[in-house]
Amino acid sequence: MIIGVPKEIKEQENRVGAVPAMVHDLVTAGHRVLVQAGAGSGAGILDDQFAQAGAEIVADAAAVYGAAELVVKVKEPLPQEYPLLRPGQMLFTYFHFAASRGLTEAMCASGVHCFAYETLTVAGHLPLLTPMSEVAGRMSVQIGAFFLEAHKGGRGILLGGVPGVEPARVLVLGGGHVGANAARIAAGLGADVLVMDVDLQRLRWLSDIMPANVRTLASSPYALREQLPSADLVIGAVLVSGARAPMLIRREDLKLMRDDGPVIVDVAIDQGGCVETSRPTTHAEPTFVVDGVVHYCVANMPGAVPRTATFALTNATGPYVRLLADLGMAAAAAHPVLRTAANVLAGQVTHAAVAEAFGLEFRAPGDVIL
Repeated sequence: MIIGVPKEIKEQENRVGAVPAMVHDLVTAGHRVLVQAGAGSGAGILDDQFAQAGAEIVADAAAVYGAAELVVKVKEPLPQEYPLLRPGQMLFTYFHFAASRGLTEAMCASGVHCFAYETLTVAGHLPLLTPMSEVAGRMSVQIGAFFLEAHKGGRGILLGGVPGVEPARVLVLGGGHVGANAARIAAGLGADVLVMDVDLQRLRWLSDIMPANVRTLASSPYALREQLPSADLVIGAVLVSGARAPMLIRREDLKLMRDDGPVIVDVAIDQGGCVETSRPTTHAEPTFVVDGVVHYCVANMPGAVPRTATFALTNATGPYVRLLADLGMAAAAAHPVLRTAANVLAGQVTHAAVAEAFGLEFRAPGDVIL
């Protein structure tokens, strides 16, 4: 099979969908790998390194998409890439369809087969979302600490405080991979951390493994509103696989918060955000202020640490890229794990949560492929 790796074009997105080790594995297995010139430069991977691993370096995205049967990316295709797609081609990347009806309809119209990293499920876990959740969770704290500084519009608070001065209060909404990593980093910096989740078993586990300055609380709308007035940093870390993120903080809830620069980092923005006032931002212009609350809503947070993020991602995606390359579309019909990643196949929505988000018809992957 011919596998293509284009250069990402989302603003300030420097990750890349493959690394030389993945290329070497695919080429050794008898596949061809086309890498767009400069695709890995933002992550510190040179064209020569890809070439030495067996890749063919091609000049532009048109050459990648024009020849590739399987395209491996990091982020969803942008409108300028839509004309490059062709029916029957496979795309393997983060799509987050439930956050964008336009993207969903465009991929249906293109006739491509869309396999989404974020919904691939193994024994109830999301192994291709986990590495980026770990990166984003850890980043969310250092980002929140930075924007709490007064010259960035924040309250002028040091996250860990100093002797004689209380630390910042960090409220983490969601105790999954993002939330657990955020809580661990915030606790390590000395903050007063509260993690809220609806899963009591998860909260028990967090209580057992977290340091003493991390507390847990069962989440409910009432309990959340009680905590907002004292929060200096709120980290939105909730996820429903394949679906739009639940809206936990409404516009009127912001009035419960201080108006002198507390910070919200909405990590859930890829899935639509968990704060009503959130809207996607970029690394170039990452924040905006509503009712005195600083909002950070960058939709590709790990893109700011592209080398770490690229290697963390491809460690996880590599085996599934190889599986798709070895078996082609038949893999989705034959392999139960790959079926969980199939979101749009041949113009049909094949993930129930995506179909529900937009009121579209759902068809099981096996019904479309066979």
